[in-house]
Amino acid sequence: MDASAADALPAQFVQIGKFDHLVLALGSGRGLGPFATASLADVKLGFEEKVYAHFATAQAALPFQNPTGSLTFVSGLSAHAAAAGTAGIGAANAAVAQLVPILAVELKPLRVNGVSPGVIDTPWWDAFPAEQKQAMFKDYAAKTPVGRVGRPEDVAQAIAFLIGDSFMTGHMLICDGGLRLSA
Repeated sequence: MDASAADALPAQFVQIGKFDHLVLALGSGRGLGPFATASLADVKLGFEEKVYAHFATAQAALPFQNPTGSLTFVSGLSAHAAAAGTAGIGAANAAVAQLVPILAVELKPLRVNGVSPGVIDTPWWDAFPAEQKQAMFKDYAAKTPVGRVGRPEDVAQAIAFLIGDSFMTGHMLICDGGLRLSA
């Protein structure tokens, strides 16, 4: 479904019906670049694609979720890091991350958690030329204690843990191979 089409979301969930767990991994690459020159329009679009889409989809899904199930948001490491050039995207990811503890309290007994991935080898990086992407990955891998960039399976395992553990709520797991430790 198109999470940015908020008006259409309730009908989509009517078609799905009742369910136990929802993982929202809605992304945006908008809002990257130096703060002094970042386009406010681009940052706003990043919030629409990331924050508002997560918010609207979670709201639309709520009547269909089993209250003993879970809602898992996927944010991003930029919510927890201080990397130059990430003010816009970091603010959007931080907004999504902040939904986790608030909704864990407000929507109880529904469990609400989140995962903040670091650098993960996904199509998000395909906007960069192949040589540049490889060079960036090599640099990021050298900065992580695990010595590599992440794979989608790494994030999937973190999400599966949060879904499977019925005593976990209100947590944001950082799944970054320790990248945040290199600053």
